[in-house]
Amino acid sequence: MKFVPTAVSGAFVVEVEARSDERGLFARTFDAKSFADHGLVPVYSQCNVSQNHKRGTLRGMHYQAEPRPEIKLVRVTRGRVFDVALDLRQDSPTYLKWAAVELDAIRHSAFYIPAGCAHGFLTLEDDCELFYQMSEVYVPELARGVRWDDPAFSIAWPFAPSVISERDAALESYSQETSL
Repeated sequence: MKFVPTAVSGAFVVEVEARSDERGLFARTFDAKSFADHGLVPVYSQCNVSQNHKRGTLRGMHYQAEPRPEIKLVRVTRGRVFDVALDLRQDSPTYLKWAAVELDAIRHSAFYIPAGCAHGFLTLEDDCELFYQMSEVYVPELARGVRWDDPAFSIAWPFAPSVISERDAALESYSQETSL
């Protein structure tokens, strides 16, 4: 595995090193020791799947507040998405910066998103599925979010979403006082 830094401090693209032969492909997608050696969380307490039917579906920008902020390891198991990490850690050198990566089921890469960062994605084709490993269990009262199109961040989405939940569409603009 290769751990490729992004524009957000502590966020990495985790690239697999696949081996192919006449049978197909084999790749290690997770190794606790390799993650720990890179200073990343090697243990996850919850896994989730997100299935998305239509191209242009946007989910985000979500995070879980203190005292149980989540680290996410996100992988696409079907389809292709534009995946975004947004740094909301006020003490971070990349505060209010974002990083995006295109994840797909062919390359098998993952996106490691540190605690204190909001996460969201836009599906680039129909029938996408994402698999999340989470460092914390979901705590509904700690669930937070910020607008996907907030000018405070200027995220360069590849196109405007055509499918977005009422909850995500109603998220408020970012405020330092109400964050994390």
